[in-house]
Amino acid sequence: MYKIAVIPGDGTGPEVVAEGLKVLRAVSEKFNFKYQLVHYDLSGERYLKTGEILPDSILKELKKADAIYLGAIGHPDVKPGILEKGILLRTRFELDQYINLRPVKLYPGVETPLKDKRPEDIDFIVVRENTEGAYLGAGGFHKKGTPDEIAIQEAIHTRKGVERCIRYAFEYCRKRNKRKKVTLCGKTNVLTYAFDLWERTFKEVAKEFQDIETDYAHVDAICMWMVKNPEWFDVIVTDNMFGDIITDLAAMIQGGLGIAAGGNINPRGVSMFEPMGGSAPKYTGKGVVSPLAAIGACQMMLETLGEEKAAKKIEAAVMKVVQNDVKSLTAGKMGFSTSEVGDLVVKYILGK
Repeated sequence: MYKIAVIPGDGTGPEVVAEGLKVLRAVSEKFNFKYQLVHYDLSGERYLKTGEILPDSILKELKKADAIYLGAIGHPDVKPGILEKGILLRTRFELDQYINLRPVKLYPGVETPLKDKRPEDIDFIVVRENTEGAYLGAGGFHKKGTPDEIAIQEAIHTRKGVERCIRYAFEYCRKRNKRKKVTLCGKTNVLTYAFDLWERTFKEVAKEFQDIETDYAHVDAICMWMVKNPEWFDVIVTDNMFGDIITDLAAMIQGGLGIAAGGNINPRGVSMFEPMGGSAPKYTGKGVVSPLAAIGACQMMLETLGEEKAAKKIEAAVMKVVQNDVKSLTAGKMGFSTSEVGDLVVKYILGK
């Protein structure tokens, strides 16, 4: 019995989460596992009504879950940063979800903006450190609002944080067993202190994985090669900020945010899974956004929980949908509504 905390969130989040839960119900019946859902109202609407972001009592309950399934966070009437820091970052930090895992895979039938690239060319993983770096919030202002204003934002990297992230990347690469190469993405020529630590640790950990090839590239070069030669990559490991940036680029080359899913992973604790597309408030209630990213997040959640057969069945069903049914993953151009796409995935799961 898995206890799954569900946070539908803002905008189109509840719509896509509903389809993910529809798919979860189908695979649980097919593969005979049980789960319990506990829904939590953590959203911009709640904040606007009550002033609460993430109450300590709810955080305490989240720590007791087996997994967290998140829709989206972001409200047009709430200043940027309030919900993101108060819900997303706090959850990541408090639950020590130190890995952000982003599979980047082009499915047959999905269009990529990259000329002449095929599904076999775009199939890699980005392992992003998720609890350190520039996102810790260390820093502040001096003489704010004056011509002499100073803003300081510090990036903090620890040996422990860097090593466990790099080690996870190597272990994941070995388990994945594809090209068997880990690429470190950094900026050693400018950020000489932080990425000296990353590079030294990378080389030390690599000695324990003699079967895996290693590589290094500056973050700007990674962006170029991701567009020109995505087939070069297998597993990319990087820090929090660079990972945040390059995974949005990666989402575009795999077909867009309508199919991009991610996980915030604590390998020995509670992990959180979400679609990467955000709340998309302008589409709220219209039933036009793709639920496939949220369904992919459900797939990642089941894989992490150990239900690998169910996860593979979901992926196979999604691949059939994008190859046989939907015209596009762009909102309003799928040829089906949000709920109809969810129904199609369920149909393929059940073999109808």
